[in-house]
Amino acid sequence: MATPRVEVGVLGATGPVGQQFIARLASHPWFRLAWVGASLRSEGKRLSEIGWQLAQPLPDEVRDFVVQLPTPGRAPRIVFSALDAAVAATLEPAFAAAGHIVISNASSHRMDPLVPLLVPEINADHLGLVPAQQRQRGWTGAIVTNPNCSTVFLAMALGALRDFGPRSVLVTTLQAISGAGYPGVASLDIVGNVIPRISGEEEKVESETKKILGAANGETITPHPMTISATTTRVPVIDGHTELVSVAFDRTAALDDLRQAIESFSGRPQELRLPSAPVHPIVYLDQPDRPQPRLDVGRGDGMTVSVGRLRRCAVLDAKFVVLGHNTVRGAAGAALLNAELMLAEHLAD
Repeated sequence: MATPRVEVGVLGATGPVGQQFIARLASHPWFRLAWVGASLRSEGKRLSEIGWQLAQPLPDEVRDFVVQLPTPGRAPRIVFSALDAAVAATLEPAFAAAGHIVISNASSHRMDPLVPLLVPEINADHLGLVPAQQRQRGWTGAIVTNPNCSTVFLAMALGALRDFGPRSVLVTTLQAISGAGYPGVASLDIVGNVIPRISGEEEKVESETKKILGAANGETITPHPMTISATTTRVPVIDGHTELVSVAFDRTAALDDLRQAIESFSGRPQELRLPSAPVHPIVYLDQPDRPQPRLDVGRGDGMTVSVGRLRRCAVLDAKFVVLGHNTVRGAAGAALLNAELMLAEHLAD
C-alpha cells in the first residue's frame, strides 16, 4: 500500500515495548524505522549498546541508529510511543501539537474523552474522534492509544459476544512477568509464587473495556453499561496473560451460539487485510487444558487471541479462558495495527 515505506519513529525505544516496536518494524511492509528517541541516559548511544532484551536479535539495519532526545518536531510524522506514563502525560501532547501522529502504548491519555482507545476489530469507528481532537486542541497531529494489555484480550472476547449483550463480567488475570517491564519483578518474589495485586491494573481493565465497547456518538464515546469486576495477579510466566472470565448476558444464548460468535469474529483490519492483522483474530481451542502460554501465546505471530474452556457458569451465564501475548497484541503489535488502520483510512497522511 505504501511505496516507498512511510518513515516512523519510536519514543521510549530502549525499554521492552520499545524494543518490540523496533523488532516488528524491521520487516514491516508499510513502515520504515527512521528515528529512535529515549531519555538523557540513553542519548547518543547506538541501539547496539543499549542492552537488547528480546529473544530475536537486534535487526542489523538499525544496529548503528543513534538514540536521540525525544524533541517534538525532530522526528517523523508518525511516532510510536513506549514511554512511561509519567513522561507520556506531557511529552505526547507536545508531539501532537508539533504535528506528529502519536500511536501510544502509554496509559496517560487512554481515558481522555477525545482520544480513541482502539482495538481495531471492535471500535475502528472511534477514530472519528481524531478530527474533533485536532480541532478542539488546536493540534496538527493527534494521539491514538491502545489499551492496557489485559484489557485488549478481555475486550476482544467480549467484543465477539457483544450481540448477546454482556451485562456483568468477572475476570481474574494471571499476568506474565514481561508485563512488568525490565527488570520487572525480582526473581525471589515471583519464582514459585503468585502476587495477588498489580497496582492500578484492575481499574484499567474495568474502565478501559467499557470505553472500547462503548458507542461513538459524534465527538464523544458513551461507555458500555456493563459492570466489570477485575482481579489482577502476577504469575511466573514469561510471556502471555491468561484470563479467567465469567459473563452474564442480556440475551439467553446456547453455548454453541457463543462459540460460533467467537470463531467467526472478525473486523475492519481483516476486511482491509492490514499487514499485522491475523486472518482469525480469535481462535477457539477444543482441548480441555488449553489455552496455555507455552503452547499458544505465539499464534498469529503473537497477534491472535486464544479462547478455550467455554462452559456454563453456575453464578453467571457462561465462563471461559482467554490468552494473549502481552507485549505483542497487548502492546507493540496493537499499536502497529492501529497505525496501519489510520494509514489505510487516510488519517495519518
